[in-house]
This record gives sequence, structure tokens and C-alpha cells, in this order.
Amino acid sequence: MPQRVEIVKKIMDSNDRLAQNNQAILDQHHVYGINLMASPGAGKTSVILETIKRLPAGIKLGVIEGDTAPVTIDSDKIAAAGISAVQINTGGECHLDANMIEMALAELPLEDLNLIMVENVGNLICPAAFQLGTHANVLIASVPEGDDKPYKYPNIYRGLDVLIINKIDLTPYIDFRMDYFQQGVEMLNPGLTTFALSAKTGEGFDAWIAWLTNKVKAK
Repeated sequence: MPQRVEIVKKIMDSNDRLAQNNQAILDQHHVYGINLMASPGAGKTSVILETIKRLPAGIKLGVIEGDTAPVTIDSDKIAAAGISAVQINTGGECHLDANMIEMALAELPLEDLNLIMVENVGNLICPAAFQLGTHANVLIASVPEGDDKPYKYPNIYRGLDVLIINKIDLTPYIDFRMDYFQQGVEMLNPGLTTFALSAKTGEGFDAWIAWLTNKVKAK
């Protein structure tokens, strides 16, 4: 058992070193990086696509798409919106890691970008454990998932810089206790920056876009 623990530690240490190198590359190019995490179906791609529509002039976005299967469904949607996109297929792995991001960054025109969004594999457990080298960890939680996710998946909430609550247009039709949900979040990550929005109607996006714009300009 001790040997297994040592091997796991070496893997994580190696990943962290690569993540530091990835962030150095982003910093060298004055690019702000976001690791976007969520459950399957929470609306990661939909949020990205609506964000693309609303980004102000001067914000130049690139996207890295992660999927377990050998598909390009989401990256094709991003590319169709006129955005540089790189597809990573993990071969069944439940998360992206720093090595995968290192290879993806080499395929993006970093000199022409100042914002990168990494759409991680849909999962609330594995992605939280692996640093990628981005500057912010952002989770998209969606109303249909239920209001108990902070209580069931605390680790991912503890490591967040931003929380997006998506699909708020469905709150009249779903038993989702916003106060209960937010109490769980506050217990794990006090004062967490949170945006409640709808990728379908566009409600709430102005505040999210303003936050993104300020972060990019600060680079």
C-alpha cells in the first residue's frame, strides 16, 4: 500500500509541475485561462457558445474541448462560431490533465488570443484533482441537477474560483431550493463569486461577461 501511495504522489507532483509550465506559457502570451467543469448535460458548451456571442471587441477566445469518446461534436460547434478550437479525446479517462493541455496549447495560435476556455470532461469528481495550469477553476451547476450537489460533491466546490448556476429559466418548473444550494456552497467556499444565468434566454450573462472582460484586461 505505501508503494501505491508513493506512485500516486509522483503522478500528481508531475502533473502539478506541468501545470505550472502551462500557466507560464499562458502568462508569457498574456492569455487568461479558465478550467470549465460540470456534470454531463449541465450546459458547458451552451454557456461557451452564448459567451462567444456576447464577448466585447478585443477579447480573443480559444477553446480546448475534452471528451472521453473520439468525437468532435462540441469542438465543431465552437469552430462553427468562428473560434479556434482544439479537441482532446481522453480515451476513456474521466478528466483532462496538464500533459493533455500542454499538447493542446501547442496547437492554438496563442499569439492571437487573450482568453482560453478549457471545457473539461463532464464529471464532478476527477477534474477537481488535476491542476491544468489555468488561472481560474469555474464550475457550472445546473438547476435540473438538484440543489444537493454541494453536499454530495464537496471537493470540487472547495477548489472553485467561480460558480455558474445555469438553467435558472427552469426554476419555476423544478423543485430547486436556491437558498439551500447556496448555503451548501457558502459552507464549503465562503464568498465564492457566483453568477446565476440561463444559456437559453441570456438572463444573467452581463455580469459573467463583465467578470471575464476584467480578468482578461488585467493580464
